[in-house]
Amino acid sequence: MEYIKRIIDDEIDRKMSAFNAVSIVGPKGCGKTRTAKERCKTAIEFQDEEKRDGYMNIAETSPRLFLKNDKPILFDEWQDAPKIWGTIRKDCDDNPDSVGEYYLTGSSSKKVDTPHTGTGRITELTMLPMTLFETGESNGKVSISRIIKDNEYDIDGCDCAIELEELFFAVCRGGWPRCMALKSPSAKLEIAKDYFNQIYQKDVSAFDKTKRNPEWVRTLLWSYARNMATTAKKTNIYADVKASFSVSDVTLSSYVDVLEQLFVIKDIDAWTPQIRSKTAIRAAKKHLFVDPSIGLAALGVNPDYFNKDLDLFGHAFENMILRDLIVYAEAHNARILHYTDDMGLEADAIYQFEDGDYALIEIKTGTNRIPEAEASLLKFRDLIRKYNEEAEKNPKHPRPKYREPSALIVICATATMAYTTENGVKIIPVGCLRD
Repeated sequence: MEYIKRIIDDEIDRKMSAFNAVSIVGPKGCGKTRTAKERCKTAIEFQDEEKRDGYMNIAETSPRLFLKNDKPILFDEWQDAPKIWGTIRKDCDDNPDSVGEYYLTGSSSKKVDTPHTGTGRITELTMLPMTLFETGESNGKVSISRIIKDNEYDIDGCDCAIELEELFFAVCRGGWPRCMALKSPSAKLEIAKDYFNQIYQKDVSAFDKTKRNPEWVRTLLWSYARNMATTAKKTNIYADVKASFSVSDVTLSSYVDVLEQLFVIKDIDAWTPQIRSKTAIRAAKKHLFVDPSIGLAALGVNPDYFNKDLDLFGHAFENMILRDLIVYAEAHNARILHYTDDMGLEADAIYQFEDGDYALIEIKTGTNRIPEAEASLLKFRDLIRKYNEEAEKNPKHPRPKYREPSALIVICATATMAYTTENGVKIIPVGCLRD
């Protein structure tokens, strides 16, 4: 199968211009090994059964022999031979001027403690499943980062032809590269189902060789799926599990920690500008799956289910877009946050750059929800402006001012053309979105 260029490619190249080794982490099956192989002249794959015994003998007795191979070198499933980590770290110390020579990839279902962290020598990148732009559902005509950074950027008229039913399928299929090699739609849906089964039946216990109750894990993931892309309290999620099993919050919290380390679930932080002194900001994190297909597999639904439940699709769609935004943001040294306060003011996502420039983003399924989303974003911006006006009223004791958003954006599932409203809000069809 021909290699599909990934968003993270440019980020890897940037990191490897500064470091001699990179460890690519992320959920299994997201394409870590294939992406690294594209850059390497030598691949040491410890899961290759024909070579495994020989590799393991060298790794145990004289791992430095591996470094004599043509560089760059990939060490896949390096956790099977943990001495490799220290060997590469030592070589980085001995050759501080060298860059881009070593790649490490491995299964997220194995936890390995190494004597040294690799800080300053081995950089780490997190890879997520494929975005809609990478899988081809989005034609990539609209760059979200450019909207924020370029005031002259014209998106009006950029169009796409994606149908809602295609998004039903995409959110259940997920962004797993394996799906791109399959022709049958039903076969593509099997990948996420198998991934979910492997997680709760095997991976949670194999991770650190600690026996965990698979039914507790399955029910925990089911509850997370019911609350995907929300700020539901952890105690409420735990209550779903405790309704059927006798298990403590402490135990369930430890299970959540493992699922996070396995890159199954991922929370995004709240944006806290404190623009209201009298309004409590809900600092709760928003709960996501690294790919919504895992959550939908936990719920046992297929694309046809959404014909009668657009509400669930709305949550899964938001999770999918937030996954993509996280990938896009990391490619530009930015980050994704969310905002909700006790007065009902919210933004589904905040796309914030290192220099403080940011966009307020609403994610909607239907075009009929665009006016509501626009009004919410404008209210948010106007609140910031009002706060800044108040902050300047006392010149002797001015309060800190807050930067206004560089862009107000609505990402819509059913929109077919990008445009700018009279109030300056950018409407982006999901079928046009890219980094």
